[in-house]
Amino acid sequence: MTFEFEKDTKINLWGDRKPSIGRIVHYVSYGTPGGEFTSECRAAIITEVKDSETVTLCVLNPTGIFFHDSNHYEEHKGGTWHWPERVD
Repeated sequence: MTFEFEKDTKINLWGDRKPSIGRIVHYVSYGTPGGEFTSECRAAIITEVKDSETVTLCVLNPTGIFFHDSNHYEEHKGGTWHWPERVD
């Protein structure tokens, strides 16, 4: 999303996002080996930042919460996190 303030001047509201404590991200669940449950995105809150890709999350599931340490940033692979997709 960008806004134009003056001619040829734009501000990118998404920018280069950096993980920080309290930010909401998506955690991708693993699913089950037998396929009873599929891998799905779950809401999560960053509780610790180790580097630009590795964080500790509090994952919010419909049936409860759990803490997952040292997730790596990657798009849609079980056990990883990513920024939420933009919805218009």
